[in-house]
Amino acid sequence: MRAEESKSETLVEAALRVLNTADPFEKARLGDSVASQWLQGTITLAYHPSLQLNVPDRPARLSNVKLVSPSLMPKLGKAGSLQSRQAIVHSLAHTESWAIDLSWDIIARFGVQEAMPRDFFTDFVKVAQDEGRHFTLLAARLEELGSYYGAFPAHDGLWDSATATSKDLLARLAVEHCVHEKQARGLDVLPTTISRFRNGGDNITADLLESVVYPEEITHCAAGVKWFKYHCLRSRKPASNEDPETNNGESKTKTEESEVIQKFHAMVRTYFRGPLKPPFNEEARKAAGFGPQWYEPLAVKEANPQ
Repeated sequence: MRAEESKSETLVEAALRVLNTADPFEKARLGDSVASQWLQGTITLAYHPSLQLNVPDRPARLSNVKLVSPSLMPKLGKAGSLQSRQAIVHSLAHTESWAIDLSWDIIARFGVQEAMPRDFFTDFVKVAQDEGRHFTLLAARLEELGSYYGAFPAHDGLWDSATATSKDLLARLAVEHCVHEKQARGLDVLPTTISRFRNGGDNITADLLESVVYPEEITHCAAGVKWFKYHCLRSRKPASNEDPETNNGESKTKTEESEVIQKFHAMVRTYFRGPLKPPFNEEARKAAGFGPQWYEPLAVKEANPQ
């Protein structure tokens, strides 16, 4: 390692600066700057293996948003009124503000701990940069609608799940970057949200969601699926009855895929409350690397054992 490299800030150190930035607008701006430096090669090292860094249990956040329990959140409405449109955009912006932290957290928390390859860091840097842009655009749109970020109550359910999955990368990828990425705000929900804004006469917000947020959320889900598969197979041990000499090609691929999906089901059932809620956006899920075998079994409640 060159002397200048040993002194320069690593990506993980920069990620911690983002996580420790309380103002969401500054968090997004700083995250964009760090992402650009990594993607352009200005930041060259992901981390120093010998340097122990503390990842905060909870990122720095301003207290300007009133937080309530998810069960106590007021109804957002269907975008038929200005207040409803404001509330929906506010909810989306709040979710994106947490998505920024989730992306930098997985880099800082698990990238080092699991010695992930460079592509892992790059993929989630891109996700983090997208989420920051989504937040900034949605917050700006909220102001155009006559409101501001902090004007409505919100919940921090996304970070509750992050805390629950802070010890297991597979759990974090499954719940936060696959299930929540789609169930909470993305692939299944956004098409309906877009239609509601159009029906309410707000084509500007609908266009923002349809042309920017929605297609990029598909790539974010794809990153979650990609690295779930990678980490699952990296630690995979062949079954006792599996012959490495004959179980190859298509047969091996099917065996591995089955094991990955079973592991995904186990992670979601352990760390996600309740079944997944249909209807599912099959086209978008397929584009993100999810076939129905990944999620349809999770839409059914398991019977309580006798």
